[in-house]
Amino acid sequence: MSSTRASAAPAARVAAPTRREQILKEAALLFAERGFHGVGVDEIGAAVGISGPGLYRHFAGKDAMLAELLVGISERLLDGGRARVEAAPGDPAALLAALVDGHIDFALDDRPLITLHDRELDRLRDADRRRVRQLQRQYVELWVTAVRETYPGTSEPEARTAVHAVFGLLNSTPHLGAGLPGRGATQALLRRLAHGAFGALGPRTATH
Repeated sequence: MSSTRASAAPAARVAAPTRREQILKEAALLFAERGFHGVGVDEIGAAVGISGPGLYRHFAGKDAMLAELLVGISERLLDGGRARVEAAPGDPAALLAALVDGHIDFALDDRPLITLHDRELDRLRDADRRRVRQLQRQYVELWVTAVRETYPGTSEPEARTAVHAVFGLLNSTPHLGAGLPGRGATQALLRRLAHGAFGALGPRTATH
């Protein structure tokens, strides 16, 4: 007779972060805490246990780290949004709910990147900054479409204004510090506030 341990399905393994990912994570935390110019390469290296010059095997410099952080999170948001569109065909209300939940997870899990975007976006090279803006516009359009289909009669400017208002609400979490309740309670509160803002647009489309 096999033991319960032997018969149980093995737990899925989470891949350990690469050294490059470790560097980016620590750079984001340090940049958000002390500002881009307040952090040296040596300090980022020390945070991941390598010499500052060793970082240049992974990145050309701090500018490259910042670009990868801000372009990377914009790509991840758009890819996640598109995946949610594909997962909810013909159900705009379910799509909007999924978009809200996904952005809440981003706002809670990637607070340093929100701070970086607010403070340091203008430090990117023109090409990288344009890329971030392009990705963001595409992400917003996913939301605007979902809002207009969920709340028929909503004009494009109204939907766009509502979407940006909800982004402002959700992206304010870095400024709340330790004032947030537990994660589950925070998610529920942000979800209610976001859907309340959209609900002001009028009655939702009928569901079947």
